[in-house]
Amino acid sequence: MKYNTCKQQQQTDLGRMSSDTSILMHEAIARKAGLSGTDHKYLGLIIQKGTMTAGEVSKLTGLSTGSVTGLIDRFEKKKLVKREYDPNDRRKIIIVPNVPNTMKLLGGVFEEIQIKMTALMQTFSKSEMKIIENYLIGSIEIMQEITAKLNSNDKE
Repeated sequence: MKYNTCKQQQQTDLGRMSSDTSILMHEAIARKAGLSGTDHKYLGLIIQKGTMTAGEVSKLTGLSTGSVTGLIDRFEKKKLVKREYDPNDRRKIIIVPNVPNTMKLLGGVFEEIQIKMTALMQTFSKSEMKIIENYLIGSIEIMQEITAKLNSNDKE
């Protein structure tokens, strides 16, 4: 039993180290691009999800609408997004990511990461990759559940 406890602690420590290292790397990337670490991650979410309203950005990130306005202002100033009127309802503003400008700003770093991560993944067998995939999917689901719970508690 002691072996399992030690192994579980080692895996917990590695998970924490991976998370911490990811945050530090994204902070360094953001600083290089003139962004904060959180702005950098929110920009990534906007790029990934595509065109959306400010309200949708608020719901996705858990940020207040006022914070989203500031976020979009900062991105717009750097020409990373633009605001457009919704053609069906001109009262709504749509946030449109500027992918080419974002890639100019961040693309080189992510290309290097992609190359190195692809090389790393190729060192694993198909069955090992399935285990890694299952772990990642499970951990993402857990984090999404906790995030949703925390965000809903903020609104109470």
